Amino acid sequence: MFYALIGEDAPGTLDRRMAVRPEHLARLEALRDEGRLLIAGPMPAIDSPDPGPAGFAGSLVVAEFDSQASAERWLAEDAYVREGVFARTSVRPFKKVLP
Repeated sequence: MFYALIGEDAPGTLDRRMAVRPEHLARLEALRDEGRLLIAGPMPAIDSPDPGPAGFAGSLVVAEFDSQASAERWLAEDAYVREGVFARTSVRPFKKVLP
């Protein structure tokens, strides 16, 4: 089943986010290579594809996991969680309808 993994950035963590981004992306690429990643990306803090120093409000990952608990464990091990980029996280079941 798919799950939506949402992380909300803590204030002032843009430098930290960028420092651990390669590790974060490597884990997403592994999900992609396993055919489990539906979509992933950051949510800019302002209405711009390149928010510059405004940074990001958070990130969204929609991927396939065996269970919600498995998705929660995966997110808990992510560099953005471990390094305090995310102030809050949530995991919810996701039902893909379109496309």
